Amino acid sequence: MPLAYYSVSADRDFWAEHWGGHSTGELLETARTSPLTELISRALPRDGTVLEAGCGLGQYVVLLRERGWRAAGVDWAVDALRACRRLAPVPLAAMKLEALAIRDASLTAYVSLGVVEHDEAGPDGILAEAARVLKPGGVAVVSVPYLNGVRTIARAWLAYRNRALARRGATFYQYAFTRRELVAALARHGLVTLDAHPYDPARLLRGVWRRTPVERQTARAGASRRGALGGAARRVLYTEPALRLLGHMLLAVACKR
Repeated sequence: MPLAYYSVSADRDFWAEHWGGHSTGELLETARTSPLTELISRALPRDGTVLEAGCGLGQYVVLLRERGWRAAGVDWAVDALRACRRLAPVPLAAMKLEALAIRDASLTAYVSLGVVEHDEAGPDGILAEAARVLKPGGVAVVSVPYLNGVRTIARAWLAYRNRALARRGATFYQYAFTRRELVAALARHGLVTLDAHPYDPARLLRGVWRRTPVERQTARAGASRRGALGGAARRVLYTEPALRLLGHMLLAVACKR
C-alpha cells in the first residue's frame, strides 16, 4: 500500500495558489536543463500526439513542441493554463483527468508528472483513462513521489506522523510509491513497465541550502572555486545507489499492451 501524506488538500484552490507562485517562463528554463527532460525525451515516440495530463503551467508542452513533438496539455487549473497561453499559443484544455474528452486509442504517448498521487482514491481512475486514450503500443510516462531508501527506513515513523496529522484535522495530500507499487498500479490497466528511474535526489538538500540574498551574493563570489566540487557532488548524487537512496520522484516508462 502506498504511503499516505496529510497536509493541504490538493483541490482547485490549492493548485491555483501553487501555480500562482511560479511562471511558465521560469519553469521552462529549468526544464531545458533538467535531467528529467532527458528521461522524458528518450521515452517518447516521435510520431503521433503526446498528451501531458496535469500539465499545470505547461512548460513541458511548450518544450516538447519546441523540440518537434506534437504535444498538447490538459489540467483542471484553468488559471495555470491561461498563464501558459500568454507565453505561447500551445494547445491546452481544461479537463478532469479521470474523464478525458479524448477518443479511445488516439494518442501515441501520455505524460503525467507528479499528478496521480494526489487522488485519495488511488491512481487507478487516472491511469484507467491513460490506458483508454493510448493506442496499443503507446507509451505512458508517469512520475510519482518515490518511497526511496531513506523514506523506507523511516516508513513506520512517517506513517505514524501522518496518521497523527489526520486525527488533528489535516487533509489528504498525496501518496508515495515504491517501484513495485507503481509498476503494479500501471499493470492493472494493461500498462507494462519497461523501465523506472528515480530522479531529483537533491530535493532535501536544496531545502537545507536555501540562502538569503546576501548569502547568495557571497556564494557567487566563491562559485568558481567550488565549481569542480559541485560538479563532483552532482555526479555522485546521480549514481544509481544515491538515486535509490535519495531520489524524490520515480519516473516509470510503460507500454500499452
